Amino acid sequence: MTRHGKNCTAGAVYTYHEKKKDTAASGYGTQSVRLGKDAIKDFDCCCLSLQPCRDPVVTKDGYLYEKEAILQYILHQKTEIAKKMKAYEKQKQALKSEGQLESKSEERERAEKFKQRENNIVSKPINPFTSEKSKDEGSQKGSSSSTSSDTGASSSSSALPSFWIPSLTPEAKPTLLKKPSKTVLCPMSGCPLKMSDLISVRFTPLDPSLDRVALLTRQDRYVCAVTKDTLGNSVPCAVLRPSGVVVTMECVEKLIQKDMIDPVTGDKLKEKDIIPLQRGGTGFAGSGVDLKAKEARPVMQA
Repeated sequence: MTRHGKNCTAGAVYTYHEKKKDTAASGYGTQSVRLGKDAIKDFDCCCLSLQPCRDPVVTKDGYLYEKEAILQYILHQKTEIAKKMKAYEKQKQALKSEGQLESKSEERERAEKFKQRENNIVSKPINPFTSEKSKDEGSQKGSSSSTSSDTGASSSSSALPSFWIPSLTPEAKPTLLKKPSKTVLCPMSGCPLKMSDLISVRFTPLDPSLDRVALLTRQDRYVCAVTKDTLGNSVPCAVLRPSGVVVTMECVEKLIQKDMIDPVTGDKLKEKDIIPLQRGGTGFAGSGVDLKAKEARPVMQA
């Protein structure tokens, strides 16, 4: 078989492989990529800055943030909400003034119509000294004036200017703003977020003698506060609300849930005090985390 036949350039059928190849080259179709370990943040990194946290806090949904970064985010969202609220109030006042003007104009129109109706009811007194000729002349003048007005109206209607003149073009009305919500939402979960909901987190370092720079250079940085197991993306872990320490979920299931007592402070725990920490994947399919990223784009039809 010749090289031409191997490349299948003379085939009469547009194969599925050729379609996928052309779709990828043209930029059409949904693109799916499997994420590797380098594309996933570590469990102790901030969800906003993607850097290891110095002063970590966690939300009730288990998302970890740097305290400074999340406070700046909340402050920025509040200023944006205040700006939107100010613009909404300004638009509300403008619509209110326009409504008042429209109501005043409607009242004037009603008053004028009422005056016209009342004037039509009153009959004019008959003058006995006027002759019938003058009446006939007046009627002729009235008819001529009415015909002239009709012809003028028809001529004016036929001589209207073109539609593209700015005075006749439709005006673009400003878009109406909706009333903004005053609640600040979490950037990850989309749930309402308050400063009082943030819980301080205390990680237990693997080697307390190391400084922060030396600790960040290591792959295994923190351990469970109870069992001293190494923490990572492959190890499900949780934060205890009273003490803020991080323990493994295995420790929670086997030790803490029996007595529901915080092993560090000795406080009584509730179910909501155990916050599972959100973590990234490990790059392996067995980690239980979805590692595929998809981007929906138009499909090339053949």
